[in-house]
Amino acid sequence: MAVVKSKILNNLSDNWPNFLKKDLSKLIEIILVQIERSLERNERIELRDIFTLESRTQKARTSRNPKTNEIVKVPEKKTVHFKMSKKWFKDINKDE
Repeated sequence: MAVVKSKILNNLSDNWPNFLKKDLSKLIEIILVQIERSLERNERIELRDIFTLESRTQKARTSRNPKTNEIVKVPEKKTVHFKMSKKWFKDINKDE
């Protein structure tokens, strides 16, 4: 399930109608930019009882193109590791 900024903005504006949409939009943008900058600096992001994000480096490796069987060198790259908290996992998956 993909989440887009417009859906988040609509959800926030429905829950807090006293805030202007442009202010909520700016808030979302600030949060996302700060998360991105923190990951670029290899800092760990933790929202307690929700999730953690952390930047990890994948080593360079040799791989194979399954279609042509050609060997391909994959360079070192950074990835984002997401880990959901146990509490949030239980809340999402609880039987109602």
